[in-house]
Amino acid sequence: MKGITLSLTALAFAASVAVSGSANGQEPGSRVYSGPWKPGADGEQIPLWPAGTPLTQPDAKEPESVWYGHKLVGGRPYQAVIDVTQPTMTIYRPKGHNSGAALMVFPGGGYEALAIDLEGSEVCDWATRIGMTCVLLKYRVPQNWHPVDREGQYSHKMPTPFLPLQDAERAMGVLRQRASSLGIDPHKIGVVGFSAGGHLVTAISNTTGRSYPRVDAADDLSVRPDFAMPIYPGHLWSGQGGTGQDAVKLFDFDPVRADAPPTFIVQAENDPVDDVRNSISYFLALKAANVPADMHIYATGGHAFGLRQSAEPITHWTDLAEKWLHTIGMI
Repeated sequence: MKGITLSLTALAFAASVAVSGSANGQEPGSRVYSGPWKPGADGEQIPLWPAGTPLTQPDAKEPESVWYGHKLVGGRPYQAVIDVTQPTMTIYRPKGHNSGAALMVFPGGGYEALAIDLEGSEVCDWATRIGMTCVLLKYRVPQNWHPVDREGQYSHKMPTPFLPLQDAERAMGVLRQRASSLGIDPHKIGVVGFSAGGHLVTAISNTTGRSYPRVDAADDLSVRPDFAMPIYPGHLWSGQGGTGQDAVKLFDFDPVRADAPPTFIVQAENDPVDDVRNSISYFLALKAANVPADMHIYATGGHAFGLRQSAEPITHWTDLAEKWLHTIGMI
């Protein structure tokens, strides 16, 4: 199935970052350091779950570590965090004017790793410049989406429990609980995610409730974001052929609810990792549910461009996003 083949391409991410590079640690594939990722001085990192909370562990093989990604983006490498067993959220305060809005960021990486700067902290640099509090989620990875059956055939299915969604739901409750102290309007909290993180945006946008037992008062608050921005998302288009609606059918594990938040979608038609029909199928499902949605499809741009500027028009997508945020009354 074509959709499965393209999704499997994303799984090369984690393997590629683990290839040894040059001794100076500046080339793609080289290790930055072993140990948990740490933000810069402008970010406040806090544990997502209270100490002692029993958490299902991801398929981690080693302690958490940080590598340079497998390619250059915008002429420089990006950092990839692997083997995350202790999820955190890092809070970045707005620079200058505070609009009261907050943006939670889900980095991509095929649910195998997290592109923590390219699709994380660099997004927060933009969000805080336009007056938003930004929250970077470091969620549990890796988690296998492609089990092999007895005949050696790959399938494509959401794992149970879905650990990144649990972490996203928990983070939304903690953020709403702390909204007053952070100068946040609890009704202006949105999510943005890239690639697998874009899928995570759609998952929390359509969840029916928390997917884990209540831990404390933070879990009594709504997990529904007030706006959503999946950027070059994957894990949506089922890859089924046919004509009409069947040609852009979502996977069964990706339901769309009528109360999903207003949504802003961006993807390149020539994306070699996640077929553009991931975005198209999700947009059409939102339209069928009467959910307001803006979709921007560019002819070129590839995959995993983040916010780094290039000659490609798609790298200016944040200009459109900022206008959209004004239009829906968030900033």
